[in-house]
Amino acid sequence: MTRDLVERARRGDHDAFAELAGAAISRLDATAWLMLRDADRATDAVQNALVRAWRDLPTLRDPDRFDAWLRRLVVNACIDEIRRTRRSRFDVDVNDISDLPFDADQTSAIADRDQLERAFRRLEPDERAVIVLHHYLDLPLPEVAATLRIPLGTTKSRLYRGLRQMRAALVVGLRLHRLRQSRMLPPLSLRQQRHDGAQRPSQCTSRRTCAASSRA
Repeated sequence: MTRDLVERARRGDHDAFAELAGAAISRLDATAWLMLRDADRATDAVQNALVRAWRDLPTLRDPDRFDAWLRRLVVNACIDEIRRTRRSRFDVDVNDISDLPFDADQTSAIADRDQLERAFRRLEPDERAVIVLHHYLDLPLPEVAATLRIPLGTTKSRLYRGLRQMRAALVVGLRLHRLRQSRMLPPLSLRQQRHDGAQRPSQCTSRRTCAASSRA
């Protein structure tokens, strides 16, 4: 059925192309959002990809590869969007968050998620594409390579670089988490003294006071 729709769309059938796009739109939107982390930009990227797909569909040699071909167009549109917006986008340095208020009871999972998100946004577009396709969309690496039209070795190296940067961000986040906790809490000896003082019953503060108290 899909092959027939692709063949009809290649011949200029708008209804056939609309049906193909409608069947794929949710997957395309998900891919674009994972790449861009912004709903409006993701929508723009998908629309740009669909416009290009309609224009370039006659050049598609294998109709059975339509889904992979369309996914590649969306990924490329997202890469173009990232590169375009990075020229004017200001990224807050990860070290700047060390001075923000911190609740010592927050779980480390929240801090980890925040650091991963920051790290992901700092990845090069090509590295981001490989991670999204492989780890989020569960495509095997050979299919990722085929989708992006790059050698398998290049795919693996981009994946390695991207994951290494994200792991490094987690390490930074953990250090900041511990630093904030150390700033919020007094030294252990002082905390123990406060605890012991709170547990001990009140005592006489001087011999003179104790003597006066005993005579009374």
